[in-house]
Amino acid sequence: MRNNDEAQMTNDEGMTKLESRMVKTACRRAHSSLEHSGLFRHSSFVIRHSAMAAFFALGFSLEGQPPPSAKEILASVRMVESKQQLDLHGQLRQNDVVVAFRLVQNGPLIRYSFTNPDEVLQLRLGENSSRLDVVTDAGTERFVGSKLNEKIRDTSVTYEDLAFKFLYWPSARVLGEENVRTRKCWKLQLRAPSRESQYSNVLLWIDKASGALMRMEGYDWNAQLAKRFEVVSAQKIEGRWFLKQMRVEEFQPGTNHVQARTYLEIKR
Repeated sequence: MRNNDEAQMTNDEGMTKLESRMVKTACRRAHSSLEHSGLFRHSSFVIRHSAMAAFFALGFSLEGQPPPSAKEILASVRMVESKQQLDLHGQLRQNDVVVAFRLVQNGPLIRYSFTNPDEVLQLRLGENSSRLDVVTDAGTERFVGSKLNEKIRDTSVTYEDLAFKFLYWPSARVLGEENVRTRKCWKLQLRAPSRESQYSNVLLWIDKASGALMRMEGYDWNAQLAKRFEVVSAQKIEGRWFLKQMRVEEFQPGTNHVQARTYLEIKR
């Protein structure tokens, strides 16, 4: 994490009201538990004034403390995603088809640039919703909602998948804890607010320590598994961990048969 990012995260005035509430709640939980146990009794100043205390509370089940709510977990994921500063190249690979793209992120603003043909998409992550735009020489315009379920360059990834709409669905609950590739994760269920989505509900596995999305399963309106996203590997770039490869599996309706498999790969 860069120094200016650390400064921003530890500055209460630079946080949203939701983030500030999360930090204060997490600090109270962490401080109460640690003080009771007699550990770090003189470190309360650091704990009280660090935004990372929010992730400490979400990443570890403190004995005697209730688990965080789905709302708190999803808010932490959105906060993590909206703090990134990236300029990387990647590709979508499905069989012999390779779709190259450039990913540039400046905080809550993410831009995907495709070629052959040229296409530039801009995703804005807000506190209450996300917005996907098409960028042209004339400016930006909202991506047509009826096209969100279309596949990107005939891969298994749709424009709706790219927009992270499910992170803002209001109906969510924590199902429990599970491991994904040795990582301890919160397992959440989210229900779509309307039939505008290709998914009726989504299951998420969120890394307890980092807030990273480790796995996502989307179910169609017949409650059948339609798609699964899963992180396969990560990589360290300039001292920070990033996604290296994610596998996207598309299932034949009503079966567990994988009918298409796409890999999302990030390069330096």
